[in-house]
Amino acid sequence: MPVPNRCRLVLVIPDALPDADKALSKALEGGDVASIILAKTAGSDGNFQQFCQPLVHIAQTAGVAAVIANDTQAAGRCNADGIHVDLPGGDAGVPQLRELIAKFSPAMMVGGGAVKSRHMALSLGETNPDYLFFGKLDSDIKSEPHAKMLALAEWWAEMVEVPGICMGGSEVDSIIDVAATGIDFAALSSAIFSHNEGPKEAVKLANELLDKHAPEFEDV
Repeated sequence: MPVPNRCRLVLVIPDALPDADKALSKALEGGDVASIILAKTAGSDGNFQQFCQPLVHIAQTAGVAAVIANDTQAAGRCNADGIHVDLPGGDAGVPQLRELIAKFSPAMMVGGGAVKSRHMALSLGETNPDYLFFGKLDSDIKSEPHAKMLALAEWWAEMVEVPGICMGGSEVDSIIDVAATGIDFAALSSAIFSHNEGPKEAVKLANELLDKHAPEFEDV
């Protein structure tokens, strides 16, 4: 399957998702998915590595990159493709991101998340991560994307070559607003896994919306 030359879909999968392996398998039947990010939920007392292992295998078997959030040990033991780390605001997260990149890149992708401001984005961007994530992994609490994150994503896409991911809302059609920013990737979570018609149809719909509405990237 050719890789679309436009914004692509990223799936955020919290460890609280019931039957996550079945849900992911169905989702990947629905169409193009660039990567998955596996996230530990607040207060989780489960075995996160045990949760991640089968999902990493399912994704990689389908040719989809698997990234594990905020747990380098689980990422290493599961042979994940990448590590995602949520960072504190301002410049405080720069040393942490730089250290992770030095330790794990290029063998694994390293991306920074919870980016909240232009200053933070620029400071983190100087460490040359594989991507920056605008918004939090669990910030899809409303049907539409967060307006501030959309503005940041649009600014980033115009200014910087480091790839960006922007979190969408709890409805699949929120992906239209994310793609309109020109950002590289749009992340969805509950919009996919709580969709009335199931994750397969949700991913199919997301890709149909991206095909119709997302601007094509200029050839470099």
